[in-house]
Amino acid sequence: MEEIANLLVGFGVVIQPFNIALMVIGIVLGVIIGVLPGLGGANGVAILLPLTFSMSPTSAIIMLSCIYWGALFGGAITSVLFNIPGEPWSVATTFDGHPMAQKGQAGEALTAAFTSSFIGALFAVIMITLVAPLVAKFALQFGPAEIFSVFFLSFCSFIGMGKEPPFKTLAAMMIGFALAAVGVDNVTGQLRLTFGSEHLLSGFDFLVAVIGLFGIGEILLTMEEGLSFKGRAAVINPKVVLQTWARLPIFWITSLRSCVIGCWMGITPAGATPASFMSYGIAKRVSRSGHKFGTGEIEGVVAPETAAHAAGTSALLPMLSLGVPGSPTAAVLLGGLLIWGLQPGPLLFVEQKEFVWGLIASMYLGNVVGLIVVLTMVPIFAAILRVPFSIIAPIILVICTVGAYTVNNNVFDVVMVIVFGVVGYLMKKCNYPLAPMVLAIVLGDRAEESFRQSLLGSQGSLSVFWSNWLVGTIMALGVIMLFWPLLSKVKGRLLRPAVS
Repeated sequence: MEEIANLLVGFGVVIQPFNIALMVIGIVLGVIIGVLPGLGGANGVAILLPLTFSMSPTSAIIMLSCIYWGALFGGAITSVLFNIPGEPWSVATTFDGHPMAQKGQAGEALTAAFTSSFIGALFAVIMITLVAPLVAKFALQFGPAEIFSVFFLSFCSFIGMGKEPPFKTLAAMMIGFALAAVGVDNVTGQLRLTFGSEHLLSGFDFLVAVIGLFGIGEILLTMEEGLSFKGRAAVINPKVVLQTWARLPIFWITSLRSCVIGCWMGITPAGATPASFMSYGIAKRVSRSGHKFGTGEIEGVVAPETAAHAAGTSALLPMLSLGVPGSPTAAVLLGGLLIWGLQPGPLLFVEQKEFVWGLIASMYLGNVVGLIVVLTMVPIFAAILRVPFSIIAPIILVICTVGAYTVNNNVFDVVMVIVFGVVGYLMKKCNYPLAPMVLAIVLGDRAEESFRQSLLGSQGSLSVFWSNWLVGTIMALGVIMLFWPLLSKVKGRLLRPAVS
C-alpha cells in the first residue's frame, strides 16, 4: 500500500536524533504553555515560531506540531488539579476531573485524561494517513473557481458553525480581509491601503499579527483577571497508571464515539471546544452512570478529552490536503509553511512528499512521546503554577516582542505587535472571535487571487462559480453555512408551540 510505504519514509526522517530532540523539547514547551491558562496551542506556536526560522521546514514543523500536542495534553493538568481550564476545550474536563481530584483520585483522573487524549489523537492521525492523500488527489482537479469555493466554504463554516454570534464572526473576518489587502495588489501591482507608509508596502506580516493578537492580547487579559492558583497534589506512579488502564477498556464505546465526534468537528471549523462539550453531553445522556456525571466519574473525563484531541489533530487534515486550516493553530502552522516557502494543498503531497509524510509520522511518534512525558512529569508541570503570574507575564511579553523583531529585524514590527496585542485584548473583551480574523489574514490574499482569476477566465461572469457540479455543490454548501444561524432561528420559531 502506497500510504504505508510513504509513512515508513516519513519515520526515516523523524527518527533522526536532532528531530527526536526537537520533539521532546516541543512537547515540554507545549505542556508548559498548556498549563498556563490563557496561552494555549495557537498562542504558543505563534510566540515560538521565530525560533524555527533557522531550521529545515521538516524539523521546524515537527517542533511546532509537538508544541501543539503538548498544549493539548497540558490543559488537562490545570483542569483536574486546580479546576482552572488551561484551554477552552478543557472546561468539560473540569466537570468530573476536579471532583475526582477532591476525592484523592487526581492520579487516576490525569492518567485517564492523558490516555484518552492519546487515543483521540491516534485515531485522528490514522484518519489523516488514510484520507489526506485521497483528498489531495481529488483536489488536484481543482481550478481557480473550485479553489475559491473551498475558501468560501471555510469562511462561511466559521459563521454557520462557530459558537460566537454570527455578526461578530463576520465583523472579525472583515477586519482580517482588510488587513490582508494592505500592500501591493498581486494582479495589478498597485498599492492598496498603505497611506503613504513605506513600512506597509509589503503588508502586515502574518507572524507579527498572530504574536500580537494571541500572545500579548491573551497576557493582557489574563493579567487583568488576576489569576491565583490553589489546587490538589497529584501522584502518578506505575501502579496508578496500570490500574487506570485496566479500567479504561470498559469505556471503549464512549472513546470510539468521541473519536468520531472529534474528527468531524475538527475537519469542520467548529473545533475542539464544541467537540468536547458535545461528547460530554452525549456520554452523560446515554451512559448508565450518566446521573453521576459531575460528581467524579472517570467516563466524564474520557469523553471530552478524547474528542478534544481528535478534533485538534484532525484540524490539520484540510490544512495539509486543501490548504484550508481547520483551527486557529492550524492557521498559524499554515502561515509557518508559507514563510518557509511551502504551499499547503494538494501539490504538497506531490512536490514535498518527504516533508508531508515526515510530519504525519511525527504525529504518531510525538503523541507517544507526549504521553510518556506528561505521565512522568506531572508534579513538575503543576509546580509551574506556583510561580506568580506577575513574574511569568513579563517574560512572555519579552519573548513576544523579541520574536516580532526577529521576523524582519524591524522596529516597526515591534510597534505593530503591541498594536495587534491591544486589538486582540479589546476583541476578547468584547467577545469578538480571533480565529476567523486570523483565517482571513492567512487566506485573504489567496482567496482574492482565486476569485479574480476565475472572473478573468469567465470574462466577469459570476456563473463560473456554478459552472459544474463540483464547484456548484461546494458553493451551495457555503451558502447554507452562511445562512445556517438564520435558518436555525426560523426553524426554532416554527417548531415552537403556539401559546394560547
